[in-house]
Amino acid sequence: MNTPVRRVSIAVMAMVLLLMANLTYVQVVKASDYSGDPRNQRVLLSEYSRQRGQISAGGEVLANSVVSDDRLLYQRVYPEPEIFAPLTGYYSVNRAASGIEDAQDAVLGGTDDRLFVRRLSDLVTGRDPRGGNVVLTVDPNLQRVAYEQLASRRFTGSVVALRPQTGEILAMTSTPSYDPNLLASHNAEDEEAAANELNAADPPVLRNRAISETYPPGSTFKLIDVAAALSSGRYTPDSQLTAASTITLENTRTQLDNFNGNACGTSATVSLREALKRSCNTAFAQLSNELGEQALRDSAAAFGIDTEIPAIPMPVSTSTIGDIPDAPALQQSSIGQRDVALTPLQNVMIVAAIANDGQVMAPHLVKEIQDPELAPVETTEPDRLGRAVDGNVAATMTEMMVNNENSYSSRGKISGVQIAAKTGTAEHGATPKTTPPHVWYVAFAPADDPQVAVAVLVESGGDRSNLAATGGEVAAPIGRAVIAAALGRAGR
Repeated sequence: MNTPVRRVSIAVMAMVLLLMANLTYVQVVKASDYSGDPRNQRVLLSEYSRQRGQISAGGEVLANSVVSDDRLLYQRVYPEPEIFAPLTGYYSVNRAASGIEDAQDAVLGGTDDRLFVRRLSDLVTGRDPRGGNVVLTVDPNLQRVAYEQLASRRFTGSVVALRPQTGEILAMTSTPSYDPNLLASHNAEDEEAAANELNAADPPVLRNRAISETYPPGSTFKLIDVAAALSSGRYTPDSQLTAASTITLENTRTQLDNFNGNACGTSATVSLREALKRSCNTAFAQLSNELGEQALRDSAAAFGIDTEIPAIPMPVSTSTIGDIPDAPALQQSSIGQRDVALTPLQNVMIVAAIANDGQVMAPHLVKEIQDPELAPVETTEPDRLGRAVDGNVAATMTEMMVNNENSYSSRGKISGVQIAAKTGTAEHGATPKTTPPHVWYVAFAPADDPQVAVAVLVESGGDRSNLAATGGEVAAPIGRAVIAAALGRAGR
């Protein structure tokens, strides 16, 4: 081979090698980038050429796909949008999905490995490919009641209801809510306008307050103190604590007051049972000082605080007891203030564990995965996370919580049903003394045979001018209405 021919051959070989390298780079290294690029219309057309699976609960369809009249073959539809939006989330052409639409995207889109046999069958038979279906644990009627209880009062907040023995989420609301149909629009301009409006909403509507936001739990956190005290073996419900209306925090000049500056009774001391009923800050500040930081942290961790909760399948923000650098911080933390912050889901897990003889169950929202023909593919089994307290302590705490409930305002109470409960009023914000408090109600019922546990959070007492808002007056009637619906009873 002469020199010119050899040079041409080398140049051609080099170009072939460069071409192969470029093809390898595009098809292997950059494949995921190109497939995920929103400008890649082939991916979008492929996704919308398959009928996405439905989301359902209790035999009712919460989200499904219908034939559209544009180039994207199917349109995502949400029949009762605002009520179920915290569960379903949205599936959008131009932005990331949320809620179950995101967490179970592989199932709904038909690409999940559990649907491989179905995909193979579709390929062989020539059937149009379809996504799988997701069945939720939610009771649709209970979800409606929980939503209406908040929305009808124009409250910003959340309600979560669990089945204590299994961890099944029976209802999970967040208000104000939004219409996911607006974000499922195939019209890019309409969808963008809706997204801008929803993102600018005040208060925010796109975040699920039940699992994505944390709040100071106020006096509901005193259940953690009681669990630590009873579990230590050093205290009983009759153990005596200070009944003073105010105390000075350890090694400071800072005063800690009871609600409205009230004393806990007419004597110098009060029982632990009575202190929980009256929610005496001073008594629990003394108790936490005697128990010590580690006992409080251990009790909180046993119920799941400062522990990552498994996805439900959406991720859940981690609740925390916060930093406790000294004795005053411990005393403030013991009443659910300072840096203590819980999700509503975490707070209902605490009372659900007490209702379940002290056992903590993993909360979950997915009951079953189905193939496109509604045949079961996988069913969720209850998952025990651990034991927070022993059965005797749980029984004692139940009796103390019944004592609480029987002392609260009767609005919405259920004839013939004994509830075990705790209310909470939590200061927050840069000026907590002049900012309406968040209010809580956590409970389970019936006390002697628990079927449902519930947590209610109302931000800023439901009224940004109501400095005197309390959990008993604002949140408790909502919780009782949800319990009544779960048990098929009527409140009064």
